[in-house]
Amino acid sequence: MQNTETGGVQITAPKKRKRASSLDRIKARSGWFFVAPFIVGFLVIYLPVVFESMYFSFTDIKVQTGGGFLAEWVGFKNYQEALFEDADFALTLMGGIQQLLFDIPAIVIFSLFMAIILNQKMTGRAVFRAIFFIPVILATGIIDRIDQGNSMLDYMQDTGRNINTANQGNTDSTSGAVQIISAMDFRWLFMNMRGISMDLVVTIVNWVNNIYQIVNRAGVQMLIFLGGLQSISPTIYESAYMEGASSWETFWKITFPMISPMILVNAIYTVIDSFTSAQNTIMRLIEAVYDEPGGQVLSSAMAWIYFLIVVLILVVVGLIVSSFVFYQRREN
Repeated sequence: MQNTETGGVQITAPKKRKRASSLDRIKARSGWFFVAPFIVGFLVIYLPVVFESMYFSFTDIKVQTGGGFLAEWVGFKNYQEALFEDADFALTLMGGIQQLLFDIPAIVIFSLFMAIILNQKMTGRAVFRAIFFIPVILATGIIDRIDQGNSMLDYMQDTGRNINTANQGNTDSTSGAVQIISAMDFRWLFMNMRGISMDLVVTIVNWVNNIYQIVNRAGVQMLIFLGGLQSISPTIYESAYMEGASSWETFWKITFPMISPMILVNAIYTVIDSFTSAQNTIMRLIEAVYDEPGGQVLSSAMAWIYFLIVVLILVVVGLIVSSFVFYQRREN
């Protein structure tokens, strides 16, 4: 305090001290430290390849006699050829999108169902969790490369494949592999029920006949659901049971709303996983076109078309699932 000429008192505010970094800021810096290798690799290695692929999709490459190549700008010519002139790409693209839309609900529903079962208290729960996650480990790295040449695995993945009966001395005759169920048998089972459409029957038949692929690709989603289920406070269930709520009501009023953010995460993950799967027919077609003479530019255009369609599917799936996602509010 200082006295002024008029006798008043002047109060000076204390100087602000420089605040030390909070714990949250320290954690944020640590997070950037751990993701720094990915960011550097993305900017230095991956991003230039992405721009180069986009540039090649608008050009026509001509190999020079003395070595090297000349890229001539042709605009959307490669995209028009991929969509309107190459019949295989259009048919494969439609089939791949239909399969993708079929895989999303099948894998998410199955993984949620198994996560709820494995979240119950039972003997050997950790062993069962490991068993369902083993296919995820086997589908990565060198084991996946070995399995690509495994005829038995191919047969298990496609139960509808025809097997040549050469041991019967007739090379023209084939016997269809027995499917788990057929659409006609399933239709006959529900023929006396009203409101059962053939489209629903065919969808359920496809789910059952592709159970191997569904189980094989539901490991990561199941673990995400398990983490979400274990984060729900047991006191919520205890309060519901004390009020007389049944297990069915508890699932739809408590479990499903609390686990809905994980449904969004798993739906997006399933789309991306299907997009990068080794069994993806569209990716195989793009690789086959790339290996053809002069097919690098056409395959680049096909890849970007497929990428934009998958991004559009991600946006649609995100908007649909986000409409019923419940986020719990936490008091500060």
